[in-house]
Amino acid sequence: MPRTGATTAILAAVLFGLSTPLAKLLVHDLSPWMLAGLLYLGSGIGLGLVRLLRLLTGSRKRSERGLRGAEWFWLLTAVAAGGIAGPVLLMFGLTATPASTASLLLNLEGVFTALLAWFVFREGVDRRLIAGMIAIVAGAVVLSWGRAVSLDGGWGPAAVAAACLMWAADNNLTRKVSLADPADIATIKGLVAGTVNVGIALALGDGLPAVPTAAAAMLVGLLGYGVSLVLFVVALRHIGAARTGAYFSTAPFVGGIASLAIFGEPLTVGLAAAAALMGLGVWLHLTEDHDHEHDHEEMEHDHPHVHDEHHRHHHDGPVTEPHTHRHRHVRLRHRHAHFPDAHHAHRH
Repeated sequence: MPRTGATTAILAAVLFGLSTPLAKLLVHDLSPWMLAGLLYLGSGIGLGLVRLLRLLTGSRKRSERGLRGAEWFWLLTAVAAGGIAGPVLLMFGLTATPASTASLLLNLEGVFTALLAWFVFREGVDRRLIAGMIAIVAGAVVLSWGRAVSLDGGWGPAAVAAACLMWAADNNLTRKVSLADPADIATIKGLVAGTVNVGIALALGDGLPAVPTAAAAMLVGLLGYGVSLVLFVVALRHIGAARTGAYFSTAPFVGGIASLAIFGEPLTVGLAAAAALMGLGVWLHLTEDHDHEHDHEEMEHDHPHVHDEHHRHHHDGPVTEPHTHRHRHVRLRHRHAHFPDAHHAHRH
């Protein structure tokens, strides 16, 4: 499961990173806010149509469960933070912040995600994990560093930093609903964030783009925002918010590499340095060995699972794995390497 979490987090970063240079091909025809809105709407509408098609054709039995009970509160709170407050704060911040400074400040999202995960949501942390996070963030800073970086302007940079805090809260709150269907989560977040961003664009005087341009933007959004977010939620399920956020912070590097091929941009010392730093950080995380004796409290929940050492309940008949149903965990104390998934939310 830890390998699954790391793999899906990196794949999410790859898809999101590739969407940046592809979106750059469209930005001359669209304002940043209209483009962001179409990318998000492409995510929500595209995933929703895929879900509807599978439902109508009955092509595949659903193995994931829907959102339930208090999960709706956590998801709507996450959407309010990341899909509404974050974009609005960024919009106001960009009006009084140089682009180079904003690019540098946006790296705070990964830092804030880790800090909230460690100190508010009590995910496990050790020196190796901290060192890996520092290396990945340092690589992102190298990529976005500009000569004209300035924190002058008062509230502008503060608003950009606040937007990063909102997205970090979104990441951590989404982890609390990560046992539900990731496609449902991504669909809802895409529709809400897309509607908000398109609304902002229209309020600022933008018009709707031509159909081919809108379709291209929405297709990029389906892959770079929709499928990427599904993978991101799967990673949250298995390895927690801090580690997932760290892996996802490599997305700017992926975008930088893709730009070399798409736009013929030169290979710079900064890109090579970022590759070395991010590679070091990912290696530190992949080789982490978080192993100690811990308690599992008695609990009952519902999520996709296989019959491993944490799932030893009985079934009356044959079952296929993975499968989903409500099941109970008895109190258990043991020792093994683990990550902060749904079964290892203990304090350290």
